[in-house]
Amino acid sequence: MVKILWVDDEIELLKPHIMLLQGKGYEVDTCNNGYDAIDMVTEEAYDVIILDEMMPGMTGLETLPLIKDIRPTTPVIMVTKSEEEDLMDKAIGSKIADYLVKPVHPSQMLPLIKKHVHSQQLVTEKTTADYQAEFGRIAISMLNASTFRQWAAIYRKLVNWDIELSGGDESIHEILQHQKAEANHTFGRFVCKNYKEWINSRDETTPVMSHTLMRNKIFPVVDSHSKTTLLLIDNFRYDQWRAISGSLRGYFDVATDDFYCAILPTATQYARNAIFAGLMPLAIDKLMPNKWLNDNEEGGKNQYEEEFLARQIAQSGKGYKWSFDKIIRPEAGRRLIDNMQHVYDADFSVIVYNFLDILSHARTETDVIRELTEDDASFRSLTRSWFEHSELLTLLKMLSERGHTVIITSDHGTVRIDNPVKVKGDRETSTNLRYKMGRNLAYDSREVFEITRPEEVQLPAPNLSSSYIFAYNNDFLVYTNEANRYIRYYRDTFQHGGISMEEMIVPYIVLEPKK
Repeated sequence: MVKILWVDDEIELLKPHIMLLQGKGYEVDTCNNGYDAIDMVTEEAYDVIILDEMMPGMTGLETLPLIKDIRPTTPVIMVTKSEEEDLMDKAIGSKIADYLVKPVHPSQMLPLIKKHVHSQQLVTEKTTADYQAEFGRIAISMLNASTFRQWAAIYRKLVNWDIELSGGDESIHEILQHQKAEANHTFGRFVCKNYKEWINSRDETTPVMSHTLMRNKIFPVVDSHSKTTLLLIDNFRYDQWRAISGSLRGYFDVATDDFYCAILPTATQYARNAIFAGLMPLAIDKLMPNKWLNDNEEGGKNQYEEEFLARQIAQSGKGYKWSFDKIIRPEAGRRLIDNMQHVYDADFSVIVYNFLDILSHARTETDVIRELTEDDASFRSLTRSWFEHSELLTLLKMLSERGHTVIITSDHGTVRIDNPVKVKGDRETSTNLRYKMGRNLAYDSREVFEITRPEEVQLPAPNLSSSYIFAYNNDFLVYTNEANRYIRYYRDTFQHGGISMEEMIVPYIVLEPKK
């Protein structure tokens, strides 16, 4: 039951109002001075407090901060005889939730109580009802989706509902999670059916992919703006964009909120190199064999991104003055902020930001981070909290002040894994949990997407018998020997490399600085 405290020196005259509230199911306690009010809120937690501004002894404005010291989150509705600006400034500065001007009518009081006591419940109930109505429409669109763009629209809706329903009715959120799982299952079949054609032929249904992203989406933005910065955040998903976007509202307008398709494997070595080279991995390996390392070879797999970009810019006939920076640690972000002139001077500046990738891996390695990110909602919350105190936000504010158009995207997303799929392979087999590349792989072909001839999807093969397999949905690939140890260690962590909406449907955001 909702408990109300009404404080007024003429409380006896308000009995009809109090009886009306009681008749609506509210429990109402009363007192006629600020001193008693302080004692009562010390002893009892109220859902809302109605406080008269003009009382003898201790006024409402004097009582209010003392109440807030004891119950800082309890909404206080102030009742006043005056709407004088100075009085309202003092009240609002003391964090009243709302105010009413005497004489008070029940028609005014009830909506305010509902607003401050029932608002979350009412919003949750409406959101739940809206999703229930939308559920069937999403299910039908999943059955009928035949293009990447249609799947991107479905993914956007599911992400939006996941955010809207977080913290609400758990049973409804569980239904949404089942629908997301079904969507990923159907999306996986869609990718298997179309992926080879996407890679090897172009028509109006072929999505923009990693190796065509620069030519088709990014260079046209650079060509039409005097200053453009590409911010590529590793492991960045659409729900994480939604989590941080509110912090940028005062600095940028969103000109484009779109998606592109990451290539397989959805791993940095493949997808990011393809973005900067404008080539599929097999072409990179053939044209620049000294700059491509296969999974089973020692060494850094993304050492030549700047050189790849230089080659693509030159081959595209672009005369940009450009810069390239890679931020792997927070201290590198601080150094960049202290030395921004080369970014300001460039027509096209590229900044690769790895911190979200580090955050994802920290969740695997660190028990504290695991506890802070027990589900997608809390992982979004951690992302938002990090961003609001990060060098990245400072960097974006500086770019806005200098009038830079900013493109935010990623090379791939990440997905929470919880279902182990056992495979066998030799010691040369790659270690990634979402895909495997190697010889003599043994697996159940019904559980993975298999590519037995890598050249058909423009992937390099170290040996004639090398093949690739990709995990679907929230599956992860573990070797039969020591499977239990891997399952305990990696279950419920974020990984990438396989086939899911979260990994392949990558946000592509264009921000215009506020004028």
